[in-house]
Amino acid sequence: MKELRYFCTAGKGMEQFLVQEVISKLSACDVEHIPGKVFFTTSAGLERLRGLKSAERLFLLLKKLPPLPAPWDSGKMTRVIQEKIIGELGDWQQGLSAWLSLQQAAKESRLGPAASRRSRKRKRDEETGKEEEEEEGDGSSPAKKQDLQVLDSAADVISSSKQPLVSFRVCCRCSGILARKFSPQELGRIIGMAIHKRLGWKADLREPDLEFDVSFQVNVHLSDAHCILGFPVFRLPLAHRPYIRTTGLRSTTAWAMASLAAIKQDGCFVLDPMCGVGTILIEAAKEWQNAFFLGIDINESQLKKARENIQFSDLTSRIELMKASVTEIPLPAASVDAVICDIPFGRKFGCKTDVRIMLPAIVKEMERVLRVGGTLVLLLSPQLSAFLGK
Repeated sequence: MKELRYFCTAGKGMEQFLVQEVISKLSACDVEHIPGKVFFTTSAGLERLRGLKSAERLFLLLKKLPPLPAPWDSGKMTRVIQEKIIGELGDWQQGLSAWLSLQQAAKESRLGPAASRRSRKRKRDEETGKEEEEEEGDGSSPAKKQDLQVLDSAADVISSSKQPLVSFRVCCRCSGILARKFSPQELGRIIGMAIHKRLGWKADLREPDLEFDVSFQVNVHLSDAHCILGFPVFRLPLAHRPYIRTTGLRSTTAWAMASLAAIKQDGCFVLDPMCGVGTILIEAAKEWQNAFFLGIDINESQLKKARENIQFSDLTSRIELMKASVTEIPLPAASVDAVICDIPFGRKFGCKTDVRIMLPAIVKEMERVLRVGGTLVLLLSPQLSAFLGK
């Protein structure tokens, strides 16, 4: 795959994790970041891109521009958007071509090149009025056939010399001066009208129109610092984990905590003494496959959800669970290589006892089971962190 310019959105404080991840996993270059976004160039394939764990969403970068001036009426704003955001038509045509190539690569990755070729042949036969008999033993599932239909349009456009019929919708976020004058919906409508006027694409605010060859979304973020446009690469966010049934701690945060624990050597023993539904354990076990993990919780209902999650993620051979109190961990001293824990705080956790009172005893017990040179990673509220620092 040729080098393309992307950006990922990231949660607050996650940018540095994502910078390190795109460099180490994708061999990315020209990496830069701003609050909430990381930009990079890579030739990595879609499976490697999909493997980013600290990112929220992935976009193909169309444009990264200085902030727009802020005229105070919609007429002037329309002219500014046409000049600055739309700009050269070649940028949009190249961006669409790159996006279509990614969709074709996604199809072949999910279904295999042979299935992709059969799908294109089937569509050509339908267009010429031929009836294609089903191959015996095809075994294609309904979901797989649906995937073929969804991604067929990209393959057809790539293999065709005709100008594609394109429909789109705009998803716009704005902040700063522009947000005080225009709503995201107003700016999205202005941008959509400008794209339609200059490129001839049809704005579709709801469902994609099946009469068109290509339907996609244009994401726009306007602020006092920048103007960024991109096309989403995947339908679902990267932060969506198909291997977790019941969500707890945000998966990107759980992965970042595990990455801080320096889980490297084979046979590393990792403990989460307040594991909840097991998100940290699962994220760590998926990423570091030569380590062993133990989760402890005093709440039986949480442990039940954790067991279901671990079974669903097919990690029962590497993650054990145990009912016990974090203040009395049933392990020998200096027996754990890393302790990772999201300390519950706030009313939503239903804590009957003030966590600040228990915190010193909790940390002392964690330190007891941690070997010399081991790693302790805690997620705390700012108030608990300040309290512990005293």
